[in-house]
Amino acid sequence: MSQVKNPAAGVQMLVVTADEDGMRLDRWFKRRVPDLSLGHLNKICRTGQVRVDGSRAQTSTRLTEGASVRIPPLQLDAPAGGVAAPNVKRASASDKDVRAIRDMVLFEDKHVMVLNKPYGLAVQGGSGTTHHIDGMLMSMASENGDRPLLVHRLDRDTSGVLLVAKTRKMASDLGELFRSRQTRKIYWAIVEGVPKPAQGRISLFLAKGAGMGDDRGPRKPGSERRDPERMRVAKHGEEDAQHSITYYATVDKVAPRLAWLSMKPVTGRTHQLRAHAEAIGNPIVGDPKYGSRPENDPRRTDPLRAIPSNVENKLHLLARRLILPHPKGGTIDVTAPLPPHMQKTFDLFGFDISSDDPIMEAPDE
Repeated sequence: MSQVKNPAAGVQMLVVTADEDGMRLDRWFKRRVPDLSLGHLNKICRTGQVRVDGSRAQTSTRLTEGASVRIPPLQLDAPAGGVAAPNVKRASASDKDVRAIRDMVLFEDKHVMVLNKPYGLAVQGGSGTTHHIDGMLMSMASENGDRPLLVHRLDRDTSGVLLVAKTRKMASDLGELFRSRQTRKIYWAIVEGVPKPAQGRISLFLAKGAGMGDDRGPRKPGSERRDPERMRVAKHGEEDAQHSITYYATVDKVAPRLAWLSMKPVTGRTHQLRAHAEAIGNPIVGDPKYGSRPENDPRRTDPLRAIPSNVENKLHLLARRLILPHPKGGTIDVTAPLPPHMQKTFDLFGFDISSDDPIMEAPDE
């Protein structure tokens, strides 16, 4: 892929590659000229200096493979503490991010990486979130702007298997496999109490905006406000309600306190496994949103199901295994180890990770 070798020089003409087909113009510029500010890009587009196949373009213009992009002389943002330069050495923070990502790798080839995402690390940025996997992957961008891309996501406090594509085309191909449900995802969870029946299928409609005190005992004044990030069980036809399906199987248990579940989501709704576990009366241990409570919490209603105080109050949910066809041939089949807090709980109760996992026999739809 041709680079903008000297952005401040004269007019240049670059061709859109196959890997850039369908990309927005502003994202294309960010890839080709990382130091170009959005404000300057808006200006040169507004004044007609940027053209695609001879026509004036907007920052939202979608590019097609083979299209010719006219690039005028550019003014680049200077990095903090210095003059803008196309080959500035990455900062030590970026080097640290690269090393951290490398330490997470469970599997890698020239097309994909599979990471073992640790507990507590966000996958993408959001309100108040500045450190996340997506930002760390930016530090692995090549000189021509290519960078690894997320294919799916996990909640901040969910550990385990996370798939990353090394090119836009591969991300698109893998994303289609997820959308067409050609992937098999297996999760492990420690839940409060023991589900009855021991194996089953959960089929519910979920919608955002559950009440802060729902199903958690008495509410304090003012707690009736809605949590926009919390999912609730909804009715078919209700606004924003989405159908969700999960298969689960009890692998082992310490009755009546807790159980080790293997869970297989068929759909991929926000917080699906966490909301489903609560819906059947067995919230995941350490889940701050969906009902698990420490042993000494006065809001607990069943002391027989109290979680021992030596179980860490962290979400006990692991994306254990991911199986899917590799777009280039063969199969991707990767398993993540238990995170430290779940390993301690498994050791405490004598759960054997080599036990047969009955969820493997569950249907794929």
